Amino acid sequence: MKEVILLKSGEIALKGLNRSSFEDKMISNCRRALGDLGKFSFTKAQSTTYVSWQGDIEVDKAVERLSRVFGIAALCKACVVPKDYSAIEEAAAAYLADELQAARTFKVLAKRADKKFPMNSPQICIELGGFLLERFPHLKVDVENPEVLVTVEVRDFAAYIHGRQLPGAGGIPVGSSGRGMLLLSGGIDSPVAGVMMAKRGLELSAAHFFSPPYTSERALHKVKQLSRKMTPYCGEIRLHVVPFTEISEAIRESCPQEYATIIMRRYMMQIAELLAHRTGCAALITGESVGQVASQTMASLQCTGARLTLPVMRPVIGMDKEEIIRIARRVDTFELSVQPYDDCCTVFTPKRPKINPELGAVERAEEKLDRETLIQSALDGTQLESVRSDTVF
Repeated sequence: MKEVILLKSGEIALKGLNRSSFEDKMISNCRRALGDLGKFSFTKAQSTTYVSWQGDIEVDKAVERLSRVFGIAALCKACVVPKDYSAIEEAAAAYLADELQAARTFKVLAKRADKKFPMNSPQICIELGGFLLERFPHLKVDVENPEVLVTVEVRDFAAYIHGRQLPGAGGIPVGSSGRGMLLLSGGIDSPVAGVMMAKRGLELSAAHFFSPPYTSERALHKVKQLSRKMTPYCGEIRLHVVPFTEISEAIRESCPQEYATIIMRRYMMQIAELLAHRTGCAALITGESVGQVASQTMASLQCTGARLTLPVMRPVIGMDKEEIIRIARRVDTFELSVQPYDDCCTVFTPKRPKINPELGAVERAEEKLDRETLIQSALDGTQLESVRSDTVF
């Protein structure tokens, strides 16, 4: 019995004349996600992409990986049968036998895209439902909340039979909206922000600010692991590790303590913007959430972004911590994020940070710093690493 994977389009289906380019980008990302599992082919038709393969593959592993590719609204394994009702009956009973044997209730859902097929959708549902009740007499029909949903799709090429669809990652394909520079800390929020912008089609570069000996090699290793955790959703991430010790010490020695965090954030944003210009990124991305900490009040956000020319994407800006944590758990970054290895923002946080700073006061507070020299020194010492998953992208 031939088996395929069906990928259902969501938002991509609304893209009009540009739809094909979005579909092609999604398929390209799917190929990379499945690269080490075997040889796959992809066929597009009627808001569905058909994934087939040669030889034996780990189908469940392929489905798992594809469920993390942005642009796919839903997916499922399906068996392929000729467009003959008798073949559909036998294939449905055989292909879904294990699920039907273990269930108490079921429902048949038919979709007849090929209008030349002699039976319409209600007729297929009635006939196939009756056949399955005879084959599995312990079952009952439940049209509201069935344990097993038997779906028959009669399409141009063949008929496809499958159980309930799995939710996909949604969004639009990574690489369809350009590139963004993520300010990546070791916390919970910034990895979530990166994944959320990848869901809107952005390829990611990332900047991490590292301050040895105040922050440890374990803290840096943690950030690299977080980047790797993100790659099944985001693809390859170009991680820029920026030395920040000199800037942190200069701020501590020359600036009022209550402004230290704001000034550090200003320098981070300026350096990230310069890296963005060098690498073709059209926006910065941060994990800032209004009011979560002193550097994320409205006044603080105004100060940290005052020198920037690129837009700043803040996808978690209106979320509370529990909402962000739920997403972090779903994309599997939470357990790493809560490991107790501090980044430079945490290490150099003053006891009484300024909550509602005025921009003029912040600019006066940093006048003693040699901004251009400090920033150039940090850029000169920046190291670039391409982070890929062990198996995908």
